Amino acid sequence: MKFLKNHTAYYLLIGLLFFCLLSTFSQNKKVADSLIAIYQTTDLELNQKRDLLMDILEAASNPETRLNYADQLIKSAATDSSYLYMYSGFLHKGHGLREQGNFSEAMQVYFLSLNLTEKGEIKVGTGIVLTSIADAYSESGNSKNAQIYYEKGIQVLRELNDSLKLASALLNAGDAYFYDEKYDDALKNFSESGILFKELNYQVGSAYNLGNIGMVYARKGKHELAKQNIEKAIATLEELEDYYPISVYLTYMSDIYLERNNWNTAKYYSERSLELAKKYGLKDQISEANLQLANLFEKKESYKESYKYYKEHIVYRDSVMNLESIEKMADLRTEYEVSQKQVEVDLLEKNAEISVLKQRRQKNIIYGTVIFSVLIFLLAYGLLKRYNYIKKTNQIIESEKRRSDKLLLNILPEETALELKENGSVKARKFDSTTVLFTDFKGFTHYAENLPPEQLVQTVDYYFSKFDSIMEKYNLEKIKTVGDAYMCAAGIHTLRNNHASQMVEAAFEIIDFVQSTKLDNTININFDIRIGINTGPIVAGVVGSKKFAYDIWGDTVNIASRMESNSEVGKINISQNTFNLIKDEFNCEFRGEIAIKNRTALNMYFVKNKI
Repeated sequence: MKFLKNHTAYYLLIGLLFFCLLSTFSQNKKVADSLIAIYQTTDLELNQKRDLLMDILEAASNPETRLNYADQLIKSAATDSSYLYMYSGFLHKGHGLREQGNFSEAMQVYFLSLNLTEKGEIKVGTGIVLTSIADAYSESGNSKNAQIYYEKGIQVLRELNDSLKLASALLNAGDAYFYDEKYDDALKNFSESGILFKELNYQVGSAYNLGNIGMVYARKGKHELAKQNIEKAIATLEELEDYYPISVYLTYMSDIYLERNNWNTAKYYSERSLELAKKYGLKDQISEANLQLANLFEKKESYKESYKYYKEHIVYRDSVMNLESIEKMADLRTEYEVSQKQVEVDLLEKNAEISVLKQRRQKNIIYGTVIFSVLIFLLAYGLLKRYNYIKKTNQIIESEKRRSDKLLLNILPEETALELKENGSVKARKFDSTTVLFTDFKGFTHYAENLPPEQLVQTVDYYFSKFDSIMEKYNLEKIKTVGDAYMCAAGIHTLRNNHASQMVEAAFEIIDFVQSTKLDNTININFDIRIGINTGPIVAGVVGSKKFAYDIWGDTVNIASRMESNSEVGKINISQNTFNLIKDEFNCEFRGEIAIKNRTALNMYFVKNKI
């Protein structure tokens, strides 16, 4: 059993640097977090908010963060057709999609961005987007198209005399040459970009340059030089918290040691690469790291381990869209259309011949040719119709699958939904430490008896929809609603030590929302709310076989309900267990021991504010 090595992931560094270098933030997570905090808490004018969104996008290192704020910038800029901000939003959205391995969607977004730079006459943007398109082609293995767009992008950037952007474009073009095994051309590009980065004193650019030069040396058999350059690159990138290229370079270090027959060290670097890739959700590099481990265990004749990693490689490899197959389909359609034009030309020529040919035999030959051409045309047309039908059917099936998955995730936690899909059932699980919250509207029964049902349901839905958004913000799990009661839990599936404090913060947001709603004249009915929280062990699982529901059970849940019923309007009442976990973060007021139904008296606390 021999696995063929796919080197594509080694070249996925292409393009990562280019959009990293567009600002001085160099994907610093702390900078991005600080900018996001300013954006969320500061009242800014429209263009100030847009400029801040651009800064966040240029500093962000997480693909989900990039996609979130790119959509916000696009939505804002679309209100007044601001080409600069719209182009930037689509550009960074493309970057985020590429980081996730969604090359097909990324390419569509890049071409939208390119169109906006041309409409807005943003020349520097044209250079940036052209190079990003080249990066995407190179990452998907289409080196021919990559070289075309690199040449266009570099030409524009040379005219602008922008050293930083030019250096990054040269570096990425060098990676494309490396992919084609044109190592001397690659080193030439790396040499020019390295000089520019050094003049600019740009650390992240120099780090990418060193790593890529190291990969060239490794391919040329100069392992010691390769090792020195790659280790220097990794050291710099670790300081900058830029983990994607580190994952790629670690895989390459594994290759170097494998060629030296140092199996244990090669395995160590591959496992480090896989660990980083999984931690930051890098699908393409997860695939490559698994493939590297499969090859390593195969070399050791550990075929069971090798096969395990190879299966993981296939799963992640197939999840990445292959642009090459899309282009082949486009080429086939182009060839088909050209062939149809040729058939039309042939028919015209044959008709012209018929008018001048006198002999019956020659006429029969011409008619036969025409009939044969028509049959070919009809066959080709039928094949095209069938292709379009299959394509449309597959799109409908995929759309329904996504819709089904989305509905399932609205009902169940993601982990539980996956278990249900795979096994057809869900095993009950015990969680040793969770935090459960209950809310209740004061006087709800009175409103329910005196209001039209439609108005009552509409009002409750208004409140609970906002509660759902707060749950999503803090990554908490909504369990269910019963009448006017809302129940949620933290610490289920997403294991974390701060689930109690996260739940209390969410509770404060719920109270703030309810209070602010009283000042909103558009809402005819306003409620007062009580909240109760308790922490402890629970059992969670799915009940029912048709209209199934996810629920939790245990004494922890019962006590949380009692905390709510013994709370007061506008206040958060917590148990001793919850107090023990949050007392260093929140100011709490001890209420004493309070008797509750069917139990001995329990210590209760009102949470006042955050320390």
